[in-house]
Amino acid sequence: QVQLVESGGGLVQAGGSLRLSCAASGSTFSINAFGWYRQAPGKQRELVALITSGGSTNYADSVKGRFTISRDNGKNMVYLQMNSLKPEDTAVYYCNDAPWKVYGREGVYWGQGTQVSVSS
Repeated sequence: QVQLVESGGGLVQAGGSLRLSCAASGSTFSINAFGWYRQAPGKQRELVALITSGGSTNYADSVKGRFTISRDNGKNMVYLQMNSLKPEDTAVYYCNDAPWKVYGREGVYWGQGTQVSVSS
């Protein structure tokens, strides 16, 4: 199993900002696409942002323009800058490989995640 450690979550008022960090293990990190996911109570886990090894990014419509994903291959780190937060962003946030390596696969490892709570 890989090791994934998320941090940086917390409680913030609507309109505030947080920066999440993900420390990922694996010698092939620099050539892998990586993403941030989130899961709220009663909802399925969803992909929020994706970044390729070359730095191309994609975002869910619900967060586009507010969230920014970035990576530091030398440190095996992935970040998520979250601005203009809304109560609807409240969820546990996880980092992991790209959806094509996560969805539909058995034995996928998920880290502990980090809780983001946004008050109105």
